[in-house]
Amino acid sequence: MKREPIKVLLVDDEEDFVEMLSLRLETVGEEVTSAYSGEQCLEMLEGKAIDVVILDVKMPGMDGIETLREIKRRFPAVEVILMTGHGTMESAIEGQALGAFDYLLKPADFNELMEKLEAARKRKVATKG
Repeated sequence: MKREPIKVLLVDDEEDFVEMLSLRLETVGEEVTSAYSGEQCLEMLEGKAIDVVILDVKMPGMDGIETLREIKRRFPAVEVILMTGHGTMESAIEGQALGAFDYLLKPADFNELMEKLEAARKRKVATKG
């Protein structure tokens, strides 16, 4: 049986990072959509079925924590994995209290990211059913 791709929305203001990680995720068979701001993330979620959002905490304008609050308010079934630099660990912990599935430190280990993506999708499927 063929594995269903995870529908990922990758949100980060660093375009090079988004492009590189998108390519890696697509190479292993995931379906990736990109956004470069919190506002753009919410727009994408309006029109597209997404399983898991990988969300950077530190972004100009609407930051990751504010974006997470809105995602959980408007799209409660969508799982969110926060990406954070070591200087923003408090934000990652706060994010989990607000409903984030998990967090990763940047630069993230790709295998660890894949494990968390798969676990987040399993939780989304389990809570939908």
